Amino acid sequence: MPLILAVDDSPSMRKMVTFTLTGAGYQVVEAVDGIDAFEKAQHQHFDLVLTDQNMPRMDGLSLTRKLREHPQFKTIPILMLTTESSDLMKQAGRAAGATGWLVKPFDPARLLEVMKKVIR
Repeated sequence: MPLILAVDDSPSMRKMVTFTLTGAGYQVVEAVDGIDAFEKAQHQHFDLVLTDQNMPRMDGLSLTRKLREHPQFKTIPILMLTTESSDLMKQAGRAAGATGWLVKPFDPARLLEVMKKVIR
């Protein structure tokens, strides 16, 4: 059963994501921001990271860059799930190492479809 790290500073968004993913058979570990996520990533192996962009302490792009510096996260898919939809932000995401970009509010079926494609 794939283990997903879901990172969002909004408790209601974390709940929605967790509800969607656990309903589809994934295990989920929640993190409240990039720093919390990075600390959790040091102690567990995740099959995918799903992160918001705009968060206090450390945003999603900074988290992505930091994770990509570590060998165990070189090939792990990192999906951005954010309200940001500009091409400039998406380019910054790709440059940071993000695997994909989904815009909130998210469609649960679309999220699961994208995740199935990128999890090995």
